[in-house]
Amino acid sequence: MSVVTLKSNDPASPDAPHSGGGMDRVVEKKRLPARLKLGIAAGVGLAGLGGFWMLAPSGDSQTVAASRLAIGEVRQGVFEDFLPLRARVTPLVTVYLDAVEGGRVEKVLVEDGATVAKGQLLAELSNADLQLSVLARQTEVAEQLNNMRSQELALSRTRLDNQRAIIESDAAAAKARRQYEREAALTEKGWVAKKTFADTAEDYRFQQRRAAVLRTAQATDERLQSQQLAQLRKSAESLQASFGIATANLESLNLRAPVAGQLTAFSIQIGQSMQQGERLGQIDSPGRNKLAAGVDEYYLGRVQPGQAATLEHGGKPYRLKVAKIYPQVRDGQFEVDLIFVGPEPAGIQRGQTLQAKLTLSDPAPARILPNGAFYNDSGGAWVFVVAPNGKSAEKRTVRLGRRNADFIEVLDGLEPGERVITSPYTGLTDKARLDLDLSDKD
Repeated sequence: MSVVTLKSNDPASPDAPHSGGGMDRVVEKKRLPARLKLGIAAGVGLAGLGGFWMLAPSGDSQTVAASRLAIGEVRQGVFEDFLPLRARVTPLVTVYLDAVEGGRVEKVLVEDGATVAKGQLLAELSNADLQLSVLARQTEVAEQLNNMRSQELALSRTRLDNQRAIIESDAAAAKARRQYEREAALTEKGWVAKKTFADTAEDYRFQQRRAAVLRTAQATDERLQSQQLAQLRKSAESLQASFGIATANLESLNLRAPVAGQLTAFSIQIGQSMQQGERLGQIDSPGRNKLAAGVDEYYLGRVQPGQAATLEHGGKPYRLKVAKIYPQVRDGQFEVDLIFVGPEPAGIQRGQTLQAKLTLSDPAPARILPNGAFYNDSGGAWVFVVAPNGKSAEKRTVRLGRRNADFIEVLDGLEPGERVITSPYTGLTDKARLDLDLSDKD
């Protein structure tokens, strides 16, 4: 029998085979240097920033959808310098009725809206205090007039007395002169004593001096009396005028129409108490109207009295002219009155609104740009001009002139064929360039 010897699997045995683990080697990995890594990272960062800068919009530009913009083209044409007006119909002449004196309404004789004649009685008022005051004033005036008449009578009597005294003095002087002349001849022949003739001569000189003094006194009295009489007559006239005013105030309680026309806004009632100066109504001129229109303050220096205007109503043209300008500016507008030159449209009513056109100057050839809301934002100093490819618009300084409802006159900075954004520039005034997005444009 044969014996088989088995090999031991003990690794410690010298005859045991070697494992694969004993044959492995450590392989070291090769890494990039840190400085190279930092360089690569910096390059990638710079490339990203450059791409963002290229793709991101700049601060002075903005992307806007082209469909939201209105674009107009500059062209050569005829500029009609007119101004559209929205005017309201008002009476050509309006006379207001105010209470000259306050009082209680006793009678109302006409209705609101009635056509009245000049001087027609409209209403009657009463005022007991005013009536008593007028009666007292009348009595006072009568007393003062009587006093002045008494003074005038006294002055007249004084004048007559002075005249009588002068006549008597002249007669005495004439008598003394005749006596003096007779005795002078007799005294030379010795038939009259010299003492007697001396007395006669003295009396003659006295009568002459007396007549002269009386004439001087009469002249002075006449001058003073004339001045006094003139003052009295002026006082009398003043009193009469004062009394006339008081009587007129009393008569004003009877309210009459100062002019003929249509009575409006007349709504007083019987028993109503009216205060002095209170507005009672108004009378409008019948069949004669004017147009009142508000005009933008921009045109204040260009609108002048006498400028022509036109109105289309009922398919017919009507001519008007500027009659009056009210330069006070309110809410950015001033008002003008337009009156009809020739016939006015039939059937227009007070308060009705009509469309008129005011001609500022004659039509003339010009470069024109469609009017738009952009003017309010730029003031006409600059616009956004669209590029030929329609993908962008650049801000450009321009000089614009006259405007009407449809067009603006171009003076400088734009050429025919160029296109301009005419819609509002809200939020775009600080931009120098607009990128137009054409993706959603029809």
